[in-house]
Amino acid sequence: MLRPSAILTLLTLAALPLAAQASRTTPAQDPWAALLRPNTRRPTPTTPEITANDLQSRIYQFAADSMEGRIVGSRGNVKGTDYIASELRRMGLEPAGENGTYFQTLPLVTRSLDTTVALAIGGTPWKAWSDFVPRDQGPGTRSIDGVPTIYGGDFADTVGRITAEQAKGKLVVLTFSGQVQGNPVGIPNRGFVNRAYPEAAGIAVVAREVIPEQSLAFYQQPQTMVLSDDQPPAAPAYIYITKPMADAILGGPLATAKAGAAGRSVTGNVTWKHTPSPFPARNVVAILRGTDPTLKSEYVAIGAHNDHVGMGQPVAHDSIYIVNQMFRPHGAENPEKTTFTPEEAARVNAAIAEVRKKTNGASARADSIYNGADDDGSGSMGVLEIAERFASQRQKPKRSILFVWHVGEEAGLWGSEWFTDHPTVPRASIVAQVNVDMIGRGATGDVTGANMNNELLHGSPDYLQVIGSRRLSTALGDLVEQVNKEGKHGLVFDYAMDANGHPANIYCRSDHYEYARYGIPIVFFTTGGHSDYHQVTDEPEYLDFPHYARVTKFIGDVTMSLANAAQRPAVDKPVPDPKGRCQQ
Repeated sequence: MLRPSAILTLLTLAALPLAAQASRTTPAQDPWAALLRPNTRRPTPTTPEITANDLQSRIYQFAADSMEGRIVGSRGNVKGTDYIASELRRMGLEPAGENGTYFQTLPLVTRSLDTTVALAIGGTPWKAWSDFVPRDQGPGTRSIDGVPTIYGGDFADTVGRITAEQAKGKLVVLTFSGQVQGNPVGIPNRGFVNRAYPEAAGIAVVAREVIPEQSLAFYQQPQTMVLSDDQPPAAPAYIYITKPMADAILGGPLATAKAGAAGRSVTGNVTWKHTPSPFPARNVVAILRGTDPTLKSEYVAIGAHNDHVGMGQPVAHDSIYIVNQMFRPHGAENPEKTTFTPEEAARVNAAIAEVRKKTNGASARADSIYNGADDDGSGSMGVLEIAERFASQRQKPKRSILFVWHVGEEAGLWGSEWFTDHPTVPRASIVAQVNVDMIGRGATGDVTGANMNNELLHGSPDYLQVIGSRRLSTALGDLVEQVNKEGKHGLVFDYAMDANGHPANIYCRSDHYEYARYGIPIVFFTTGGHSDYHQVTDEPEYLDFPHYARVTKFIGDVTMSLANAAQRPAVDKPVPDPKGRCQQ
């Protein structure tokens, strides 16, 4: 999923004429009425039924500022998962994590350069961040300690540079006379270099100019990652070096070096260290045990993701909301709007002034927290409401129901990948997975996506997107339609984003795919995108709670129908390679 980008905090931002907003906001007379809603709410006790009031009580807690955006490996995410687990305990659901708990903890670490290690040439040390800048190639990075060195030539000279065979097992020093957009001057695309010299021990790119401070700060930033069980593929060590360091390696001036010339060996290695995260990354897992003597050993999995994207720089809440409503109907999926015509700026300023007058300036509050109310507070709390509903029913389902709140979806489907690689129930016993991600919006004014012709999709009072329901099992797709019809839910399904080859690639971008890659039939329910996607304005007050409750009830009925079905959904479509790349 896309990460949020900073947006300007201005009273000089702009948009379409306010009159033109009617089709993209609420049909109410005041297009900015949502900004007048309270952004906090006192919790009230929930009931066994799925209600808008219960969902509202839950989401205002789970997506509160105190949760600090729930980014994986943070205090706020721990608070969020603690809340889910405490509710499951209150409901009496069976813990299905590790060691009799509701938690499955991922091996989350911070990977950073070991700055106590230096590289040396002929006994002279060269220091990281001043003489060379390392790039992390992953845990499988090769050693360059004492290997032969070679000048590879100008990487832009595809004829004159050395071959892949010449580079094998060596530290290759490269220059670059070209320029790649987005890269510092004199630095080639790292992916291209890796593919050109896949069996090199290391690659040292000579920077023609000093690496910009902004880039240096990015390279120095520790990376959060989950340690994999798999042996990572070997990759060359990769560093940017200064011209003096290149001269030292080549034993003479870089300017006179010829491609293929041997240099002096480097001693030492670029070494990375792993520090365990101070806050655990946890999936939350529980079971509602089935009643059928045979079928209770099978599971219908239903899940959502418990994380969001954390915090950023403070911005004026109302300015961001208004600008995004006007110019970024897909939120972070749209490019950031940074320049405005005088006419646009005047119209936006007028809207902001109007709202601030009505709120006595309260709408201008500084906001730095990506609350993730819809993404995926709505899914997480919807699944929790379904759990409470099922736990309270006297008649339990035939199959067991496996509830999983995955962590780290925003970082790259970490929690769902870990769970499906290390399931706490037999993987083959999971008959289907129902994924719930962003189900709190879908109003007429929300732009929920675009079809294959790049025509905008909009929500409606009956709106629901359905993704992947027939990609592995025709029977599962039929069941979803049947539940909607026979249960008189009256929802109108939008399958446009499920089209093969759709550029948004939604099928590959949420937790369901980690189940699908193992041949488990999936269905992904969402009300789609909106202008607050991955923005600080994704807050509870903008959710459509009656519609949210209606969708949640339907998803609960689909889950229960799967749990009571005589047969598990038959897999009648090709199953992907579990270790392959997802393709929509």
